Amino acid sequence: MSDIFLGLGGNGENQSLALSRANRHGLIAGATGTGKTVTLQGLAESFSAQGVPVFVADVKGDLSGIAMPGSAKFKHADKLEARAKELGMEDYEYSDNPVIFWDLFGKQGHPIRTTISEMGPLLLARLLDLNDTQEGVLQIVFRHADENGLLLLDFGDLTSLLQWANENAKELSGVYGNVSKQSVGAIQRQLLSFESQGADFFFGEPALEIDDFLQVDDQGRGYINVLAADELMRSPKLYATFLLWLLAELFESLPEVGDPEKPTLVFFFDEAHLLFDDAPKALQEKIEQVVRLIRSKGVGVYFVTQNPIDIPEEVAGQLGNRVQHALRAFTKRDQRAIKAAAETFRINEDLDTEEVITELRVGEALVSTLDDEGAPTVVQRTLIKPPRSRLGPVTAKERAIIQSISPFEGKYDEAVDRESAEEVLAAKAADAAETAQEVEAQGEEEVRKRPRKTKSMWEKAMSRGAKVAAGSAAGAAAAAVLGKKSRANPMRSGLTSAAGSIATDLAGPLAGRFVRNLIGGLMR
Repeated sequence: MSDIFLGLGGNGENQSLALSRANRHGLIAGATGTGKTVTLQGLAESFSAQGVPVFVADVKGDLSGIAMPGSAKFKHADKLEARAKELGMEDYEYSDNPVIFWDLFGKQGHPIRTTISEMGPLLLARLLDLNDTQEGVLQIVFRHADENGLLLLDFGDLTSLLQWANENAKELSGVYGNVSKQSVGAIQRQLLSFESQGADFFFGEPALEIDDFLQVDDQGRGYINVLAADELMRSPKLYATFLLWLLAELFESLPEVGDPEKPTLVFFFDEAHLLFDDAPKALQEKIEQVVRLIRSKGVGVYFVTQNPIDIPEEVAGQLGNRVQHALRAFTKRDQRAIKAAAETFRINEDLDTEEVITELRVGEALVSTLDDEGAPTVVQRTLIKPPRSRLGPVTAKERAIIQSISPFEGKYDEAVDRESAEEVLAAKAADAAETAQEVEAQGEEEVRKRPRKTKSMWEKAMSRGAKVAAGSAAGAAAAAVLGKKSRANPMRSGLTSAAGSIATDLAGPLAGRFVRNLIGGLMR
């Protein structure tokens, strides 16, 4: 069984993390400056070397250095080399790692986008701080879009549809139940506030293909996907909801694999407390459910936080692999955290865990992982291994070079704005105004004789190519829905045929509804 070396325990034995147990999740905790980032960096390197892709949020901007080899000329190099020698790491040498940079805002990496439809009303309601009534109205707006073939791709689409809903609240109420203009207006105000935080960058196309997080390089090393999150952290709710959405997407997209020999992906969730801050009990329960279920997809989730009591007990109980750095007992809350952290470890008769937590030096930690049988090992005071890559950020020039050789260079960098709800509603409004003028000039009876001005979604799709059998069109649509190709590549060649056009137009609302139903089931 392959292991990842973590460090040297106080008992003189190597402390390791079994790859076959790495999908059982984990916790890296400790006060500021105690070495959490270095531990995370070393773990990410080791997973990558074993062919396991990694996703990590770089909240301080210093994890980007994982793309570059360390150097004897860099600060603290002497301490790193001394630690490696102390641990008997005879093969220790500086090395780089295959890295792909991502950034929701597209400034420091490839943009990450999803569509409004795929995010769905449940997560949007949380982002917008909507009450139950307002969330219900948002659900109705999405339902109307689905039933009328209106693609909700970006902020403009949702804004336009909400404006339409405000103007047609009575009509919507007659079909779906009460829709008040006050509730629609409240959603519109929240949406404007949310947009001012830069959230509109996150919605649109090309949408992320989740498989792009699961790549290995030509040497068989897993790519380390580094999300630039320093600017994103200014909107902590967006940060937390984005990562929750990403977990839900991984759960929905990946097949069941049980406990594989090594994880499909390892997901590091830094500043993990933001996921749970102000989250209602029902949402916490569903986060716990997602974390529990995603393990069977081969995804290991590692929460990184300063204080272990930031993680609810129901979630913390699932974190089998633990690295606890030092905690400081300045307040009563700190004392509770120390006691709680000590109680989570399997007892070591030779170690006063509660006392040791306050004595740990930088680069030391209490370590307990899962053994071959899936049981936690006895906690050991451990000297953590040094990383082989650079401690500190890459330069702007280095980042640009890494971006230029990215396997996804050019795939996501330019936004695509295809016809969706905003354009359809605008066309309908223009047609309605023109038709009103024609009725006034020619009379209603005469105007009714001409074809409708705005084509239906099916008519548009069929007009783009030759006629095809309904079965073939339905098959193409189903392939697009299940394969989700239209979600991330709206310009694909299928657009040149009628079947491809129908698939593209229909896959948006259908696939969006499919994903939302699944996420909704988890979130409820």
